[in-house]
Amino acid sequence: MISQEAVLDIARETIYTIIITAAPLLLVSLIIGLIVSIFQTVTSIQEQTLTFVPKIIGVFVTMLLVGSWMLDNMSGLMTDLWSNFSYYLSLG
Repeated sequence: MISQEAVLDIARETIYTIIITAAPLLLVSLIIGLIVSIFQTVTSIQEQTLTFVPKIIGVFVTMLLVGSWMLDNMSGLMTDLWSNFSYYLSLG
């Protein structure tokens, strides 16, 4: 049976990997949203699609640029979990 400490370690490592992996996409979306919001405020244009299209393009471009790094992060986590699988089973 796996111990609570091991489960918490796995959960901590997983959450950290999720945050680090998602950070570039979230930051790009946040920055583009802020820029578009400032542009809308200055020009008094309140079109909803004006915020969506630049964000989605920015996220796609960011995925093209850092997608392999994101995949390496997620693959590394899964490799670590599967390589330690017998260790987790023997705990307890």
